[in-house]
Amino acid sequence: MSSTARRLYVRRDTFPIAGTFRISRGAKTEAEVVVAEVVESCKRGRGECVPYARYGETLDETVRTLESLAGAVADGLDRERLRTLLPPGAARNALDCALWDLEAKQAGKPAWRLAGLPDAPRKLTTCYTLSVDEPAAMAASAKARAADHPLLKMKLTGEGDLDRVRAVREAAPTTRLIVDANEAWTLEMLHRFAPVLADLGVELIEQPLPAGEDEALRGIDCPVPLGADESCHGLDSLDRLKGIYRVVNIKLDKTGGLTEALLLKRAAQEAGFDIMVGCMVATSLAMAPAVLLAQGARYVDLDGPLLLAEDRTPALHYDGGTLCPPAPELWG
Repeated sequence: MSSTARRLYVRRDTFPIAGTFRISRGAKTEAEVVVAEVVESCKRGRGECVPYARYGETLDETVRTLESLAGAVADGLDRERLRTLLPPGAARNALDCALWDLEAKQAGKPAWRLAGLPDAPRKLTTCYTLSVDEPAAMAASAKARAADHPLLKMKLTGEGDLDRVRAVREAAPTTRLIVDANEAWTLEMLHRFAPVLADLGVELIEQPLPAGEDEALRGIDCPVPLGADESCHGLDSLDRLKGIYRVVNIKLDKTGGLTEALLLKRAAQEAGFDIMVGCMVATSLAMAPAVLLAQGARYVDLDGPLLLAEDRTPALHYDGGTLCPPAPELWG
């Protein structure tokens, strides 16, 4: 292999979370990620993903899947061909974003230009996520964050959630709120909770029911807009969501990278959905490509690095809830 041939490097990294991050499915104290690096002629492109057990993904399997593509990468694998080789998911995301980064560096152009965006990325207002806890603990966290974060996202888990939201609303009376049940509610809970949440000023309920049961939401006149997260993956998941949700949460780890995420965003907007751009708990390297995707989105949830005890260097710059576009040294 010549010194200028493309090489693929794959590794696992672990970053400590500041405290414990809890959702309805469990808790964790570390963010475990997989990084793909594609190197050619002294140029290096990087992408990061978070394999997610909810979607049947593991760290080991993701590493093996990426390593199996080393030959294809050496032979000049591009992003469109990658979409035919791997399904949507974490492995494809890491390599897709690495190829974007490499292409930008080789072309001497920012990734936003390569993506055909009309303008350079602007600063974004991102949510800050409160992990699920007892009402008093969530209220204390909200009070501590409210001054710097105009939009808070609450992780919820079922019974007791109204007490949690009431406590947070009292602690942060002027802060915008969205809530995420992560599939933990029943239909009865939604009917019972939604009117109260509307009165408390909640703007969005994310994924109240399990993805396989959300057909029960079709045609419901909910007083708070419903958003699809676990139900929304790649392009082929979009049609079924019409008439069920008003918002779709697009995450690069679900779509399998920025390439399909941009296509999904365009198709979702054309179908009349509002857009949310979300993330897993990960570093600035995982957030950076999503900053392009999040331009113009109704809701931005790219706070992964804010939940970590330490981030990569260089990192994205956050000024409270304001997220600045990535520098080329980080990505794109």
